[in-house]
Amino acid sequence: MDPPNALLAALNCASATHLVIGSNPLAATRCTQSLGAGAHPVVVAPPAADVHYALQKHVDAGAVKRIEREFRDDDLFTLGREEVGGVVDAVFVTVGPRDPLCTHISALCKRNRIPVNVVDAPHLCTFSLLSTHTDGPLQIGVTTNGHGCKLSSRIRRELSSSLPPDLGAACARLGDLRRRIQEEDRPALAPGAGGADDVEESVDQGAGFNRLVTEADADEARNRRARWLAQVCEYWPLRKLAALTDEDIAAVFSSPIPSSSLSLSPPAEEGHLTPMVTPTKPGTLILAGSGPGSPDLLTRATYKAIQTAHLILADKLVPSQILDLIPRRTPLHIARKFPGNAEAAQAELLSRAIAAVREGKVVVRLKQGDPFLYGRGGEEVAFFKAAGLGDRVVVLPGVTSALSAPLFAGVPVTQRDVADQVLVCTGTGKKGVPPAPPEYVASRTVVFLMALHRIGGLVAELTTYVEADGEGKEAEGEAGGKRAARVLWPTDTPCAVIERASCPDQRVIRTTLGHVAEAIEQEGSRPPGLLVVGKACEALYTPEKGRAWVVEEGFRGLDVEGLATL
Repeated sequence: MDPPNALLAALNCASATHLVIGSNPLAATRCTQSLGAGAHPVVVAPPAADVHYALQKHVDAGAVKRIEREFRDDDLFTLGREEVGGVVDAVFVTVGPRDPLCTHISALCKRNRIPVNVVDAPHLCTFSLLSTHTDGPLQIGVTTNGHGCKLSSRIRRELSSSLPPDLGAACARLGDLRRRIQEEDRPALAPGAGGADDVEESVDQGAGFNRLVTEADADEARNRRARWLAQVCEYWPLRKLAALTDEDIAAVFSSPIPSSSLSLSPPAEEGHLTPMVTPTKPGTLILAGSGPGSPDLLTRATYKAIQTAHLILADKLVPSQILDLIPRRTPLHIARKFPGNAEAAQAELLSRAIAAVREGKVVVRLKQGDPFLYGRGGEEVAFFKAAGLGDRVVVLPGVTSALSAPLFAGVPVTQRDVADQVLVCTGTGKKGVPPAPPEYVASRTVVFLMALHRIGGLVAELTTYVEADGEGKEAEGEAGGKRAARVLWPTDTPCAVIERASCPDQRVIRTTLGHVAEAIEQEGSRPPGLLVVGKACEALYTPEKGRAWVVEEGFRGLDVEGLATL
């Protein structure tokens, strides 16, 4: 059995006492790391031992205390802070792992529950240090759990090199904004109130991350700004986040708490459009689908449009991997759709599109998946036609997650003797009104989009009779007669939650209708995601007995280049 992985944690070491055994280069490194974390290193080493120049520099500056003698057992209990009775907060042993002193100090620390790290001896350690990248408040740590420090350093370098510059400064700015929002909106953001920060950093969002905020939700309305900030951090490309300035943050905070009627720029309404301006040359509006997530699933037509556009207007759910393909010279505007402001944000983008096309520009309206499948694509085409731009609109299809996501999860939505029909539904109708639930058909696979934020309500609608169904096995028909009520879905019907399909952090939760709400509540939500229901979910998968659900992480479905080399 493989040993368990470590529990990664970020420790607050301010004012802590770190005891460092040795005076070699590694001891100097440990002292530098401790000082960077706000701790007070104490070095114990014999007088005759060579002292690394960097360590001596710290000692000369008064930042590190050096004790010139051999280690004594009582050092663990006398060199620490007074407020903890003199016990040191952590011990770093930097002498060679074959030195008998290492085993002795390790046993002594473990017996007294003092964290200890021994160089090159994972079995003697109760904690290890990560290979870290630090950029202001941003820290990224990598560990191989003792299987190779050089490899962890390589991985850390690869990760840090892929990040945009100034991302740490953006973290600081967004952190300041978050604190200010918490102070101003504190009643709505109390713990347990459903605020955007109710979930800790180590897990994904709660199931209500994208839940609709209605006019009647007075407390939730005050929470809109915090939820908007959380969604900006989730959906915006890192490159765009890193480009935020202090002025951008000030502008966001200075605006009033958003309401459902707020327009972040004057909306364009039918019959009240911006006056027609005669362009020097005709512009073009390209309504394009970006596919489920992976850039490899982008159509060549959409890729060409992205590369040649003068302006790109993207929905917030368009994956960052797609947005990273946009040339740096091309302006990008992401819809500021947060709970309660979707209509205003939509109007803002349409207004920008009309203005740019009338200036003779090529505008790409980039949408997730396929524009005509629950993407408002038809509504937007009708809007542009009403504005007199119908002949300037081009619609490009996209690979829809409704069919590709189940494929990537190993769910054949149709298969002989299992499923002979597919139904694609939305879990949330206009203004949050739930649509009529589909009845159960044994040979049907149903794919629910935009449903995970209200998974409990959806399951209840599928498995029980709602008010519109009547109270028994029958309901009133239009002519006053009786008709059979819809067939309910069994709670043991297999289903699968597929999130961020085709992205590196794709996740699949395999369960049943009876457990899916609990699974999402416990595992958290990783939007965007969808729900697949039907026997097809177990056509190629055999559930484990005794387990209510299984979580599968990662995406491995498009390694075409790897296959070509076989």
